[in-house]
Amino acid sequence: MCNFKSNSGQTASLPPVAQIDGRAVLQPAGNRVPDTSRPVKKSLQKSFSLPSSFNNLSSNETHTIATDQRLVATMPPKPVSSTKAKKTSYQIPVSIDVAGSIAAAQRVQTAIVQAQRKMRIAHYGRTKSMIERKSASVIDSTIYEETGNQDEKRCSFITNYSDPIYVAYHDEEWGVPVHDDKMLFELLVLSGAQVGSDWTAILKKREDFRHAFAGFDAELIAKFTEKQMALISTEHGLDLAKVHGVVDNAKRILEVKRDFGSFDKYLWAFVNYKPLAPNYKFGRKIPVKTSKSESISKDMVRRGFRFVGPTVIHSFMQAAGLTNDHLISCTRHRFCSTNASSSY
Repeated sequence: MCNFKSNSGQTASLPPVAQIDGRAVLQPAGNRVPDTSRPVKKSLQKSFSLPSSFNNLSSNETHTIATDQRLVATMPPKPVSSTKAKKTSYQIPVSIDVAGSIAAAQRVQTAIVQAQRKMRIAHYGRTKSMIERKSASVIDSTIYEETGNQDEKRCSFITNYSDPIYVAYHDEEWGVPVHDDKMLFELLVLSGAQVGSDWTAILKKREDFRHAFAGFDAELIAKFTEKQMALISTEHGLDLAKVHGVVDNAKRILEVKRDFGSFDKYLWAFVNYKPLAPNYKFGRKIPVKTSKSESISKDMVRRGFRFVGPTVIHSFMQAAGLTNDHLISCTRHRFCSTNASSSY
C-alpha cells in the first residue's frame, strides 16, 4: 500500500480523512461529524487602509465645513423690517375758491353732508329736537363761514335763480304783520290766484289785479255788475269764476266788518292777536297747511267765502304775517318777530 503523505500547504484544501483501525479512510463530507472538542476559530479580516487621496479629500471637506460655520457665526444678523409701513406725511394743498363758484358750492355741500353724518353718528341718547337743533347750528355756522362774503342769509326757497321781484317780496313784505283791510283783501285774492301757478307770476301781475279790482276796496267791488266782471275776465285774462269769487268775498268782508268792526280784527282773533311762531329750522318742515289754517278756512266757508281752502288760507297767513314762517336762520325772522310784538 502506498503511504499517504501530504504537504502542510495542501492540508487545508484536502477533504477530511477518517481513521478506521489505524488506517486513513476517505469518507463523504456529508457523513462527517464535526469535532466539538475544539472551538472553531474564525480568522478576522485585516482592516484595509484608505487611499491617501481619499484622506486628503475628507480633510479638505472637513476644513471647508468648519470654515463655513465660522462665516455663519461671524455674519451680522439681518435687521428685522417693521411690519407696519410708516405713514407718509403730506400737506393738503389749500385751494382758494371764489365765492359763488361751483367749487365753493361743492365745498359747502360737502361740509353740510359731513356735519349731518357726524350728527347721525352721535345721536344716541338724544331727543330728535336736540339733534335737529345741534345739526342746524353746525350747518348754519358752516354755511356762514363758506358764504360770509355773500348777501344776507334768506330762507332756503330763495336761491340764486329766484326772480328779483320774488326776492324783494320776501325781503320786504312776506311775514310782516298786516292790519290794513284793503291789503288783507289783496293778499287773500293773490293767495287764491297763485293756486296752480306760482308767486313770481302773480307778483308780476300785481298791478293788473289792483287795477282790475279797484284797489281792493271791498265796498266798490261788491257793486260790480255781471258786465263789469266779464270785462275784467276778458281784459286781464282771469278766470270768470275767480272774478265772481272776488266779488262774493268782498260782500262777505262787508258783513264781517259789521260783525267785528273790521276784517283785520276778525282774522287776528284766530291767533289771539299775536303772530304764530313755529320757528322752523329747515324749509322741508314748513307745511302747506296747518290745523289753524283749517279752522279759519272752515269758519270762512261757513260765512260764504269762496276759494278759501286750508292751503290757500295758510299761504295767506304767511303773506299777512299771521304766522312767521321765516326760517330761524333767515335774517327776516327776527325782524318779523320784533314787529309782531308792536303790531297790536
